[in-house]
Amino acid sequence: MFESLPLLAADPILGLSIAYANDANLNKVDLGVGVYKNDAGITPIMKAVAEAEKLRIARETSKAYTPPAGYPGANEAVTKLVYGADHPAVNAKRVRTIQTPGGCGALRVAAELIQRAKPGASLWVSIPTWANHVPLLGSAGLKLREYPYYDYNTHSIDFAAMLATLNEIPRGDLVLLHACCHNPSGADLSRAQWDQVADVLEARGVIPFIDMAYQGFGEGLEQDTYGLRLMAARLPEVVIATSFSKNFGLYRERAGSLSLVFADEQQANAGNSQLLSVTRALYSMPPAHGAALIDIILHSDELTKVWSDELTLMRERIAGLRVQLVQSLNGLQQGRDFSFIAQERGMFSFLGLSVEQVHKLKSEYSIYMTDTSRISVAGLSKEKMDYVAKAIVSVL
Repeated sequence: MFESLPLLAADPILGLSIAYANDANLNKVDLGVGVYKNDAGITPIMKAVAEAEKLRIARETSKAYTPPAGYPGANEAVTKLVYGADHPAVNAKRVRTIQTPGGCGALRVAAELIQRAKPGASLWVSIPTWANHVPLLGSAGLKLREYPYYDYNTHSIDFAAMLATLNEIPRGDLVLLHACCHNPSGADLSRAQWDQVADVLEARGVIPFIDMAYQGFGEGLEQDTYGLRLMAARLPEVVIATSFSKNFGLYRERAGSLSLVFADEQQANAGNSQLLSVTRALYSMPPAHGAALIDIILHSDELTKVWSDELTLMRERIAGLRVQLVQSLNGLQQGRDFSFIAQERGMFSFLGLSVEQVHKLKSEYSIYMTDTSRISVAGLSKEKMDYVAKAIVSVL
């Protein structure tokens, strides 16, 4: 049976990580992998998570399956984290939230539910978008189409082109939007732009599918949900996939959630039954540990503050690294202005380098990034900032 299967090339980003690990250069820098790292190059366990794990171990009395939707307490806490304390859609009992195996699980479960409701539905994704959006969503049977978003020449959102395309999308289609910290560009919609997008989607009957993988990494836990909460308040149907890999540091625990806003409570009950039917066919029950930690943290005022404070420090560190990189690059040359990096949010930015320049950075300086010159800003450190900046300038 399997002899007909050809060998596939390694995933580009995972391949970079392997090459980086095998590189003997002591000055090597990994700007490819999209995980948070501290100045020591370590992805730490957050303090609130470590404390919650102690409580989890002390309290756990069974390894029996969790309910199909996951811990009710965690779902309640996550709904409040995503929508806020008094959102009209939540108060109207139009929202249903379940736990999923990471943000990827949330995306795939949503795609399967959409495919069940409307086979072959069209989902519009930004140019560019996170590379894994395509296989996760497309292989479920959805038809992926594209709308313009990032202008590589100006290093900014081409909002006029984006809005023009949104105004042509047929009623009943879906549009994938990044809630904050756009991956891979780092260029986020302003509040005024979110308002305009909401106007268009509401007028045309287009359903927003919002991916929120970086809540708290942009401007703040509340600020990063502006567009999402706006859509949920104004539109009858919204799909929201959430990851806790980044803001809780639970990468390997695969903790995520899928939340849907329905037109009314009756449709919410029907939709939730279908949602649990989808998950039953995919993985039966969700993983427990990560969701249990979130449940503990968000139901403790003390641990919530510890977590929020540490997340603030992580966000501010990344913002500071952006400013330092701009200062270093602009201080070494005047031919190109890199100020756009400091204006972007979250983990990623495009440097605007050619494939040849990217390969030269890898071969001559052991600095690793994707061929598109997308970097993970969190992979930088104060210690190696000058080394990275001088290397980049040398290949311009």
